[in-house]
Amino acid sequence: MLWEPVGDGRVRCRLCAHQCLISEGGRGICQVRVNQDGVLRTKVYGRLSARSVDPIEKKPLYHFLPGADSLSISTVGCNFRCDHCQNYHMSQYPREHSGSVVGEQVTPERLVWQAKASGAPIIAYTYTEPTIFFELAYETAVLANKEGIRNVFVSNGYMSREAADEIIPYLDAINIDLKSFSAETYRKTCGGTLQPVLDTIEHMVAAGVWVEVTTLIVPGRNDSRQELTWMAEFLRSVSVDIPWHLSRFVPAYQLFDRPPTPVRKLREARDAGSKAGLRYVYVGNVPGEGEDTACPHCGALLVRRYGFEAEEIKLSEGQCPDCQELIAGVWE
Repeated sequence: MLWEPVGDGRVRCRLCAHQCLISEGGRGICQVRVNQDGVLRTKVYGRLSARSVDPIEKKPLYHFLPGADSLSISTVGCNFRCDHCQNYHMSQYPREHSGSVVGEQVTPERLVWQAKASGAPIIAYTYTEPTIFFELAYETAVLANKEGIRNVFVSNGYMSREAADEIIPYLDAINIDLKSFSAETYRKTCGGTLQPVLDTIEHMVAAGVWVEVTTLIVPGRNDSRQELTWMAEFLRSVSVDIPWHLSRFVPAYQLFDRPPTPVRKLREARDAGSKAGLRYVYVGNVPGEGEDTACPHCGALLVRRYGFEAEEIKLSEGQCPDCQELIAGVWE
């Protein structure tokens, strides 16, 4: 899907913001889309590298069917090259194994059946960037939608506007990583740029998809008070109701030269979000620290969480039971 021939055997991939120009026999930046005789083909269709049933809170999505399970799937490959990737063994597998692609064969029909059999009301396209296995995600989402199963992406937000518009009719929610508010940081650490991510956040909200945003707070990289404020103010400019998840960094993959994020820094980031006017700001990767949902009007506890578990849900038809404030999200 989403490519065009441009002459001399080359093709242009229009799936993500890289807009790769690929010569015959070559691959895109994601390493899983290949120009074969002037035709762009995907190497990962139906080849799952991971599949499990997760709580939706793990995505993280806190305002989307709390307490529900999601059938979570991914393939290998990614259009980013983040040096701190937690799932690098999947996302960077083709890049680190001479283009090799591995995975269990599966069909969209089988995935929808498995979601129904497991009792999961959601299919999550996650672990690696779902844009790079777009054909599988799209066809599965169409079938799931017909069966009343919700679809969610966990994404770096680097998809093209065309890809976004293809999936939006079948997409119920998305969590987008906002890794920094610096184009230079994106270029150096991810191999991408900032603006397409901001554009995707704005476009998804405008289209009516439920959007939550996650920022991994990396010491010395994106944790200055100024940058945290810039991110918070951007999100507020889109919608004060966007939940912002501030996750604790732990050393991984190629980034071991800095410590885990201090909890005080996560609290500082949360304060920056609240002062900017965001109504729902959460701290992640620190169980018991800033995971609960409170009513922004009266402060009543609405969802009590620990880790990835929603232990108590007090919402009544999406409203605070104490003051009847309408709480943004998808609750039933």
